[in-house]
Order: sequence, then structure tokens, then C-alpha cells
Amino acid sequence: MSGKPHDLARRLGHHAEAVCRRYLSAGRREGRYWLVGDILNTPGRSLFVRLYDSPKGPAGKWTDAATGEHGDLLDVIRLSCGLVGFKDVADEARSFLSLPHEEPKSSPRHRPPPAPSGSREAARRLFAMSRPIAGTIVDTYLRNRGITALPGTGNLRFHPRCYYRPDEHGPTETWPAMIAAVTDLDGHLTGVHRTWLAPDGSGKAPITTPRRAMGDLLGHAVRFGVARDVLAAGEGIETMLSLRMALPRLAVVAALSAAHLAALLFGPKLRRLYIARDPDPAGGAARDILVERAMAAGIEAIPLSPMLGDFNDDLRSLGLNALRAALRVQIAPEDVARFMEMPP
Repeated sequence: MSGKPHDLARRLGHHAEAVCRRYLSAGRREGRYWLVGDILNTPGRSLFVRLYDSPKGPAGKWTDAATGEHGDLLDVIRLSCGLVGFKDVADEARSFLSLPHEEPKSSPRHRPPPAPSGSREAARRLFAMSRPIAGTIVDTYLRNRGITALPGTGNLRFHPRCYYRPDEHGPTETWPAMIAAVTDLDGHLTGVHRTWLAPDGSGKAPITTPRRAMGDLLGHAVRFGVARDVLAAGEGIETMLSLRMALPRLAVVAALSAAHLAALLFGPKLRRLYIARDPDPAGGAARDILVERAMAAGIEAIPLSPMLGDFNDDLRSLGLNALRAALRVQIAPEDVARFMEMPP
């Protein structure tokens, strides 16, 4: 079986309706098309997927009438799952089709040399060795933190035995871990962030530093959703996923630290930036720097303040309705309907 994009797209096209039901589940079939709001699986009717071959084109081709975007079912999988790179998309497609994953064509004598510790290449290899989070303790961990809606989180992976070394002199341990892809504005993986977890997913692992990043991080972030003209940015993954629970149609990024948040790079189409505030001094300083940089670039910057320590505290302690109510009065009025209110 060939792993070329054309061949995989053609095979997916033979099961176009099943693909749509899996990855665009908020839509519905009407005649020979599947209708949905957009490629991020928003309810609506703007995007239509052709379910059968026709003189106008093969099954699986889609067009978003609102934006003019178009593509095939591989694009549906990539964008709806937030996947990075063709290999990840192809693996997900083969999994859907119940096809075997292709093994790398290498022999022991031609194995690549070890990647330098902490490098971009080491990060890429770790992400490639990890697997999707569905049904794993990463899923359990996030749900225990009140994060139950997980569309567009294909850049989160699970590694069952991720190496952890407390310091340069300590012995190496292995713990299960949530692996998050750090990407640049073009979607290229530049690093990963590791959150080591307790074996039952009840919380973080009982180690000194359960969170660490590796690779090239400056200016980049862990991204959820496809950013266009409006984006929300903050430090922590759980913080930004909690914010997205209340604003499900808004793209968000986690910069992973105050220093990296302050240095976040802006996309060319960005016009409004929401900044999730962290209550510590470093978080406040990062917010101020980011606001100044955004204004200098002609981008409207709006800080968002949690009621408690952070937005995950709000979600867990006060509930989703209270979080939504608090955010409703902080975001621009036109963004309430656009990002918070789901169409009937």
C-alpha cells in the first residue's frame, strides 16, 4: 500500500461519509454532500464535502464557501485533529482505514545517529514515538482537570515510558507523560513539552520537576485550533484548554512560560490578541511586554483575568457556566457570538 498523499486521499474518498462522521461530527449529510460550519468541526453549513465521485470532482473534496478554503480528506484529518506533518496525518488515516502503519525503510547498520539531548531533532523523534491521547491516561488527566472537550488536540500525545532524570547525577526514571508539540507559525514542529503523569492519570507524577520542554521554543507555542485574525495566548496548556472550554471556536496557544509568552511571534493576519493573565509577577511582566509588542504591530491586545488563580482553577472550582459568564464581559462584543455562542 502506497503512503503517497494521493493514494491515501483516494482510499479515504471511498469512505467519505464515514470520514465526515468521525472527524466532522457536528455536521450532517444532505443529499450527496456533508455540510458543517468549518474545518474545525463547528456546527453550520458553510463547508461542504463531496461524498461521491462526480463530474465536478472526486469524493472527499471539500470547499468552505465562507472562506474559499478547499482541500481533501487528508486536510480534514490534519486540521480537525491539529496534526503536525504528513507522517502524523498518514498514520491517523491508516488507523481509520485499518491499514498497517508503514515501517521506516532502514536497517540496523543505517540507523540514524542519536540526536543531541534537548535538540529540535530529539524533540521530533520523541513526538514521533508517542501516540494519540484517546483512551490513555492523558485523556484521564485532562478530564480530571475539567477539560472534557478535546477536539483539535492532535498536537498532544501520550508516551507510556518517557525518560526523566532529576539532575545530571541522578538515575534515569521512566514515567508516563503528556507530550505536546511546539510549532512555529507554519505548523512545523520546533520542540516538545513533557508533563510527566501519575500512572493512573490522577495528576502529575510525584517528581521534582514534572514539566520540562526541549527543542527550539522562543517565539513558538503549543497550538490548539487554526488562528486567523483573533487568537488567545497564555502560558500553561491546561490554562489555555480551560479557556477554550468556554470559547470553543477560538484558537489558543500555550507559550509554556512567562518569558516565552512575552516573545510570542504574531501571524501576519492577526488583528486581536487575548492574553490570559497569570497572577505572579513574571506573568504580569510578560503580559505588559506582549501588550506593548502587539500594539506596536497594530494588533489590539486585551488581557483576560481569571477569578481565581488561573482559568483551570475557575473551571474546576466555579464551573463552566461561571467561567463563560466571566469571560463574556471581558471579550469584545462581536467575539461573543463568533467564539462563544454555538449556532443551533
